[in-house]
Amino acid sequence: MNDKKSVEEKLSQKDKNVRHRRKTLGPVPNLEEHVQPDWWRSIFNSLYLKTDADVVDDQSITNQEVDLFSQILNLSTENKILDLCCGQGRHSLELSRRKFQYVEGLDRSHYLVQKAKGCARKDNLNVKFREGDARKLPYSPDIFDVVMILGNSFGYFETMNDDLRVLREVFKVLKPNGNVIIDVADGEFVRNNFQSRTWEWIDKKHFVCRERSLSADRERLISREIISHVEKGVLADQFYAERLYTKETLAHLFEIAGFNDITFHCEIATDSKRNQDLGMMERRLIVSARNGREWAPVKRETKNIVGKVAVVFGDPNKKDILKPSTVFDEDDIYTINQLKSVLKDLKGYQFTYINNHDTLAKELMKLKGNIDYVLNLCDEGFNNEATQELHVPALLEIIGIHYTGAGPQCLASCYDKSIVRGVAKEMGIPVPKALFVKPEDNTFELGFGFPVIVKPNFGDGSFGITQKNVANTAEELVNAISEIRETFGYDKPILMEEFLGGKDLSVGIIGNPPEIYKVLPIVEEDYSALPKGLPKICGYEAKWIADSPYWNIKTIPARLSQETEKFIVECCLKLFERLQCRDYCRFDWRLDCKGSPKLLEVNPNPGWCWDGHLAKMAKFAGISYTEMLKMILDSVEKRLKL
Repeated sequence: MNDKKSVEEKLSQKDKNVRHRRKTLGPVPNLEEHVQPDWWRSIFNSLYLKTDADVVDDQSITNQEVDLFSQILNLSTENKILDLCCGQGRHSLELSRRKFQYVEGLDRSHYLVQKAKGCARKDNLNVKFREGDARKLPYSPDIFDVVMILGNSFGYFETMNDDLRVLREVFKVLKPNGNVIIDVADGEFVRNNFQSRTWEWIDKKHFVCRERSLSADRERLISREIISHVEKGVLADQFYAERLYTKETLAHLFEIAGFNDITFHCEIATDSKRNQDLGMMERRLIVSARNGREWAPVKRETKNIVGKVAVVFGDPNKKDILKPSTVFDEDDIYTINQLKSVLKDLKGYQFTYINNHDTLAKELMKLKGNIDYVLNLCDEGFNNEATQELHVPALLEIIGIHYTGAGPQCLASCYDKSIVRGVAKEMGIPVPKALFVKPEDNTFELGFGFPVIVKPNFGDGSFGITQKNVANTAEELVNAISEIRETFGYDKPILMEEFLGGKDLSVGIIGNPPEIYKVLPIVEEDYSALPKGLPKICGYEAKWIADSPYWNIKTIPARLSQETEKFIVECCLKLFERLQCRDYCRFDWRLDCKGSPKLLEVNPNPGWCWDGHLAKMAKFAGISYTEMLKMILDSVEKRLKL
């Protein structure tokens, strides 16, 4: 249990750091073998902005392009315009500068969307940016006059069918006689003129080496970029593929999607001041087409038709060991009444409330066929037993009623902290060092240094986690283990983790990745009011004990580097899908002393109360409690296609 590292360990760590900096595979005989199907999920980051700086940082090129596209489409400042696959929003921002009133940008890259939002805030521009998948647009039919796909942002997906899905989505969201315009690489020119190897300086510190080849079917250009820094060494060795469209193949795709008046305009030759390797931006095709269909049929609702939803809570008449008094108190009743008051204001809904668990199955059977779904807010578990939280969705599935939130398998997996750690490690997501202690274990080898936090492996609501769980010595560790075993029983496993001293973070997601979702602002716990010497944890005392010094902890917007924030969000999105979370979820992270993020827990069906972490995150995003709940309802309705 010695926390001092030997000289050999330090040297070994130094070697690992050196190896970590050398992020290159060396010579590769076949580039195509290294391209991931979803390479576009992670490549559009700060390095992308540097390697494409000839276009990104040149305002004169952007001005010329917007002039050209405005002339082709005869744009009006009253047009509703969607800049699809907008990247960092250079065209959207320029249109807004020109007083276009209804411009919205959508892109898959969290980093680029945040970059665009930052520029819009800085210049006080009236333009919206959001994250989303171009293959499933989060808009109703007949919304936009114009959809633009610019800057060679078409053809990233692995199959042409996915590109066709994009065009069909564009067709749907365009108003009748609306126009689409696409700026895409001239595939025939690229196929005959691409450079197989190049290198160039992109600024005084960075240079990039590129390799290119055609795919086996000659339909895609495979590219490899090795980006290096003169002091830090190799920063990235990345592979990607872009489909090579010709006028003939593009026209055919537009026809299949239903467009008419397909017109190819002048070709663009990028006038770059850098004038080095322009890759697929060297010569581009400009094609426009028109949506000639009729207006989509309007679904009209009579005043008597409403969304019927049953809301399931914990049982206030039963014991709940997670609560300090083991029963529902005035604060719990107030929280429930706050929720009911907010739901009452939602137009078009009729809510029924159920909290008697003795008759839960019988009441749900009566409601089957008379409600659209259940809003499952029973995070206490069936009969207020945390281990039986999964029983409520399991019961709903047996009866055949749709519901919000995670299913039984997800709840079971996430209730076991060790399973979540294992899944994360399997996915390459960092977690703290830890030791799993079985009930029969009386001796163990810790394998890492103090401080250590001791947790029940199964648990909810921070029950059993107080300041006493943080141990700085072997004696404190033994005491912490004994106290947990006395509280939870000697037949339950324990998890001992290295206690991380950095920022304590939470990430909230509402929706269902990878299609329609929103990542709420990351928050951190502000421990500045905590008396010196107390461990910085947001445990049971902070949530339930009003006279504890931990009660004064505040939640504030997290201050993180863009790189750290992007990494955390990408990991959360991957875990959301892998663990089969649904509709909303919260992820807890902590930074170590060096600022590196590590996953602590995944919380499907997190606290829904008006003053909980999810509501606080929403508030920082300008989303009211009412709007947050409506977003959750919208998520399940879109998922179920209700």
